[in-house]
Amino acid sequence: MKKLRKAITGVFLSFNVLCLYAQDSGEKKLYELSSYELEICNTKTSNIIFPYAIVSVDRGSQDILAQKAAGVENILQLKAAKANFTASNVSVVTADGKLNTFVVRYAANPASINLSLQGNSASQSSTVFLPKEEFNEAEVRECTNKLLANRNYVRGRQKEAFGISFNLRELFIRNNVIYFQFKITNYTNVGYDIDQLRFYIRDQKRASRTASQELEVLPIFISKSPEGIPGKTRDMFVFALPKFTIPDQKDLVIQLMEKNGGRHLQMKVSNRELLKAKPFR
Repeated sequence: MKKLRKAITGVFLSFNVLCLYAQDSGEKKLYELSSYELEICNTKTSNIIFPYAIVSVDRGSQDILAQKAAGVENILQLKAAKANFTASNVSVVTADGKLNTFVVRYAANPASINLSLQGNSASQSSTVFLPKEEFNEAEVRECTNKLLANRNYVRGRQKEAFGISFNLRELFIRNNVIYFQFKITNYTNVGYDIDQLRFYIRDQKRASRTASQELEVLPIFISKSPEGIPGKTRDMFVFALPKFTIPDQKDLVIQLMEKNGGRHLQMKVSNRELLKAKPFR
């Protein structure tokens, strides 16, 4: 399928009816399941955020172009292959076993920006799932949300500069997943826009004229996308990473980068600290 490259377009959410047969006491009965109405066009891209990873997508018509967003598992991108196509449908199965159905129609000017099926809270609407192996997504999500809700003060490892405090509060582990709990505080009046928060393993000592190898460790789940910390505020984030340890003479470096700015912070975590991760119950 031709790659979708345009900006986000709108979607319009309403309810329709999908009819399925179910077996009950030896007799077939008709049950009604909710579906959604969706408007798309051929000049922009629609994005639908699902609460769980997308397992399969079925299009009722070739006039609808569909693909998962690059690098993530729970965002579906849709676009019309041509203007004024005949109304059709799209069916999406997610990792929680749920069937999501959409009646799709063409609209030159769709009603909304995008559609999220994750709920109404800001933290849910920006959740991204990035599975690299077979993990229990529901369990990872539940653990992450519990850690995000835990506001008990724990100083942990901290780096401060430029009026920004970058605090790794605690490390937890459960079923081959390590959870990093962060708090970022902006003590200044100037908002801190986050470009990236990344993890990579690198040499403890880098000799001059010697190339230093860096291995990036990619999260499998992020509580919410860290976009920015307004002035005089703080926020918490939880990153879930696949279980790993750090080779000798290397450190885990966690780097916080400011977008269009120079207030960059980073902290190092040793293998000894990593092995002290607490069991999450």
